[in-house]
Amino acid sequence: MAASSGFRSFLLSIICSILLQTQMASSALLLSLKNHHSHNHHKTRPMFQTNRSSCSLFTGTWVRDDSYPLYQYSDCQIISPEFNCQMYGRPDSGYLRYRWAPLNCEMPRFNGHEFLERMRGKTVMFVGDSLGRDQWESFICLISTTAPSTSTQLSRGEPLSTFKFLDYGVTVSYYKAPYLVDIDVEGGKRVLKLEDISQNGNAWRGVDLLSFNTGHWWNHKGSSQGWEYMESGGTYYQDMDRLVAMEKGLRTWANWVDSNVDSTRTKVFFLSISPTHNNPSEWSAGPTTITSAKNCYGETSPMSGTTYPGEYIEQTRVVDAVLRDMTVPTYLLDITMLSAVRKDGHPSIYSGDLSPQQRANPGRYADCVHWCLPGLPDTWNQLFYAALFF
Repeated sequence: MAASSGFRSFLLSIICSILLQTQMASSALLLSLKNHHSHNHHKTRPMFQTNRSSCSLFTGTWVRDDSYPLYQYSDCQIISPEFNCQMYGRPDSGYLRYRWAPLNCEMPRFNGHEFLERMRGKTVMFVGDSLGRDQWESFICLISTTAPSTSTQLSRGEPLSTFKFLDYGVTVSYYKAPYLVDIDVEGGKRVLKLEDISQNGNAWRGVDLLSFNTGHWWNHKGSSQGWEYMESGGTYYQDMDRLVAMEKGLRTWANWVDSNVDSTRTKVFFLSISPTHNNPSEWSAGPTTITSAKNCYGETSPMSGTTYPGEYIEQTRVVDAVLRDMTVPTYLLDITMLSAVRKDGHPSIYSGDLSPQQRANPGRYADCVHWCLPGLPDTWNQLFYAALFF
């Protein structure tokens, strides 16, 4: 009876809080973001590089290269079904044969042996949502297929999965944290804690190389969102402007990094927002190649040019603003624009997570968010490797 009374008190406090907070104090922040809106993201230079290279890694073009892909799906058993497009029947392979060419330099070829030697005895962790897992699996495939044979060990779990290269003492992990900040259960409800990261942050302490990402989950609504309430400053919200919420969460993450990361030991990267391709009108001025196309289904080649005609991703402005204020050097792996032109790189219906009935309805079920492996995340990791060592 006491538990029931406590739950009613909890719900009453939430309802009162929501009624009292109809206008958020952070609306001025949102207005500021919108006033600084720009559609010219392709002109933005990476501002947070920790190396001394003068190479503009993220400005360039995609060129056909028949020496690609860098590995075959059959040679890398770690690839999840949702990313394993060739295994699940994708009929074309042209999307695998593109190499990213920066305009004013040559991108070094990924060398797994060199990576393991230079990282001997160290730990690497990818932290974030399923795009981070996409990148983590790609990274392991690249190392495994370009390094001498070595003993390995895989442990998959929730939220932590770990792959070990035993002969080198190198550990490469993925930690699932779609919002980076914590989610607690209170009164049977999931509460997204915009100013608390202590639980997740404990898993990242002492890691030598950290790569973070977040973005897509901040836009999820209804049954697909990962929480019932947000909590900020002791107040519970049923919802708030998602850009404002994301900035609050990211600043909590940034404060954790600034307070807990020793930059003489640990290098920090942040993967910029990965674009989606759900709307063909963004890349096709005329009729699409597929009758009544509704998304990326049927797309088999990149767009030409170096800019994306679709909608500007406002979340990139939030990421830029937060990273700019950090004291710990954090390298922005700015993959947004070079990925935006790769409308051909998504699993679409060629995902092991879809049933035959779902595959028969690409207009509704095609995955235009994640990326095939082998595929685009291999380029993200080549850029990651170049930024780390060159």
